[in-house]
Amino acid sequence: MSKLQLTLAIIKPHAVKNPVALSYIRNVIKNTFVVVKTKRIALDKETAGNFYKEHFEKFFYNRLITFMSSGCVDLHIIGHTNAIELWRKMLGPTKVYRAQYQEPHCLRGMFGLSDTRNVAHGSDSETSAEREIKFFFPDFSFYKWHTSDEITFRKGPIIFNHHMFQHVRRL
Repeated sequence: MSKLQLTLAIIKPHAVKNPVALSYIRNVIKNTFVVVKTKRIALDKETAGNFYKEHFEKFFYNRLITFMSSGCVDLHIIGHTNAIELWRKMLGPTKVYRAQYQEPHCLRGMFGLSDTRNVAHGSDSETSAEREIKFFFPDFSFYKWHTSDEITFRKGPIIFNHHMFQHVRRL
């Protein structure tokens, strides 16, 4: 089995509040990726602002921060041999109207409401993925993942723990 690339998936507040969207997105994630870590948190405006600080000067920044702190978000570290590109392809175009027109069956095409409420976030590079994972999972060790945990996952067998919403090695 090839090396697993990790990325961060954030399910945004309006999708977490929508049981149909959340169930669909979770099924896509658990059936396509290895779910390494999961947690649900309520972002405050300061934390959301720190995460999205690269957009500080942009016109949509305040709207984005207000939206991201309007409810809980689901955070997932997901793995696949091509996790970053695959997750972003499943999400579809960032602009929801483009997604609905060009790729109506992508996650943003099906469940996105606007460019801010576009269902989910996906890291755009390995550098971004590492930085973003560390932001939300500061105790996650990439060294331990690459030298121990990943090998365990690749050896298998792994099962999906629905309660934890992550894959675990069957002992």
